[in-house]
Amino acid sequence: MKEALLQYIWQYKMFNATNLRTEEGESVEIIDYGQKNGNAGPDFFNAKIRIGDTMWAGNVEIHILASDWLRHGHDKDKRYDSVILHVVADNDHNVTRQNGEHIPTLQIHISEEIERRHQELYSRNNQPIKCSPYWKDISKDYLKIYFSKMLNERLFRKSQQIEEEVEKRNGDWEEVLYHALAKSLGMGVNSLPFEQLAISTPLRYIAKHRDNLFQLEALLMGQAGLLFGGQEDDYLHSLKEEYMFLQQKFSLAAIQPTLWIFAKMRPVNFPHIRVAELAALLNKTEHLFSKVMEADHAEGLRSLLTAKASSYWDSHYTFQEASPHSPKKIGRTSIDLIIINAIIPILFAYAQKREDYALQDRALDILDEIRPEKNHIISEWETLGITINSAYDTQALLEIKKRYCDRNDCLRCGLAHKILEKAKKIRN
Repeated sequence: MKEALLQYIWQYKMFNATNLRTEEGESVEIIDYGQKNGNAGPDFFNAKIRIGDTMWAGNVEIHILASDWLRHGHDKDKRYDSVILHVVADNDHNVTRQNGEHIPTLQIHISEEIERRHQELYSRNNQPIKCSPYWKDISKDYLKIYFSKMLNERLFRKSQQIEEEVEKRNGDWEEVLYHALAKSLGMGVNSLPFEQLAISTPLRYIAKHRDNLFQLEALLMGQAGLLFGGQEDDYLHSLKEEYMFLQQKFSLAAIQPTLWIFAKMRPVNFPHIRVAELAALLNKTEHLFSKVMEADHAEGLRSLLTAKASSYWDSHYTFQEASPHSPKKIGRTSIDLIIINAIIPILFAYAQKREDYALQDRALDILDEIRPEKNHIISEWETLGITINSAYDTQALLEIKKRYCDRNDCLRCGLAHKILEKAKKIRN
């Protein structure tokens, strides 16, 4: 058994707390189990416990073996003089404070089923979702509540990151949205070069040429490092000339073209196409941030983010060779991912900043309107038979996987809590 499990059992009262007695034979009544201490010192502080006829207020220390008190050096550490109760699974040694005063010890019985389930959770290292055998124990009502909790935690976490970005950019939400859109267009694989592209090409320079799609494309393609190398046609030659003028005008430096990834990528996701679509989107809409704030539904956001690349790209995926005619525009699936990963976190962060709870609820409602994401992580959850209705659910599941499954941190997860709580009711 791990000490973390014993701490967990104490924290969540997963043992029979009736008719408790210390190892010395005194009755124990737990009035307040205390608060978990995340720092150095005793495991729980501010506990209230009646031992015999005396009410004690102080701290609780927990060990598997009572002798761990000595191994950890607590008998020589003044921080542990405030411990009023030593809780153990095996009382193999009497313990004392620095002055030699005896500390009452409580040995608690752990359910074999709890220990078995805990061990199984932590032994399934080859499984992406370790608690999968026990999902039948979790009610749909609880899942709904827990998904809401995890989604809100995910958006609060992202909000903090966005607020830091806004502060770095002197309160310019429009610039932050521009960076988020660019990064989202990278669709994970090329998020880094897109982020670098946005950093190297400030929105104030784009704003000066927003009405001219050709100039925007020249500026962004040049800054992306995609204009040089290989054969050139008339259009590429014109873009190069325009970019060299704009580069000198704004004293710009392009990013390294080697940052872009093409391997194992569908042509519609090639960097050239995505950069051309970004140019089209910036050309289409001015003051995008204020328009995003006004959108009431997912469909309104989709309309704002729908943009077709210039006609040259109807017959190209790169500059090097022509392809069959196919207009290039940001597709619905890509737009939904942009809404999920860029728009919603910014809406939520702005709502947090302004304490606008109606806007916060609107952001959550929009997520609930969007179809569930499709990726290998969500597929793993679907194999468990979970009903996934929208991006609201998939975002919650992604947060659970990131926060708990990937870190092998089951004891902090509400799903594992339900599984272990169920085990408490099973008689050994």
